Amino acid sequence: MSKTPIPKPTESELEILQVLWQHGPSTVRFTNDQLSQKREVGYTTTLKLLQLMLDKGLVLREDDSKTHVYRAAVREEETQGLLLDRFVDATFGGSAGKLVMQALGNHPTSADELAQIRSLLNQIEQQRNNTSNAKGQTDEPA
Repeated sequence: MSKTPIPKPTESELEILQVLWQHGPSTVRFTNDQLSQKREVGYTTTLKLLQLMLDKGLVLREDDSKTHVYRAAVREEETQGLLLDRFVDATFGGSAGKLVMQALGNHPTSADELAQIRSLLNQIEQQRNNTSNAKGQTDEPA
């Protein structure tokens, strides 16, 4: 599947995408109202950002009615993955381990979060073991 790469959203564009991912297709007014709950954002600024995002392929616009409705054209998980990959490469030299150590060392972690992390680590280890076995290591005696 060789799709066009996802364009990297700016911080403001990412805020708009968060609204669209959380609430689904939305008008400019609704999107602006959601953004304004965190900080003062002008309606025309939100409209201009959505128009730029449309040009970049980050959102799609439904022109069926007098009021334009915008929806995210990129999936949340894909966008998060793209941004995380770029961040890890630029900030931690590509080392996911350094990122995790920094995050766990600087922020309190709940028991539930630690359990989820342990579970993920166990899954990764199991996958790695399965891959090693599939590449020629067998359990049969020689």
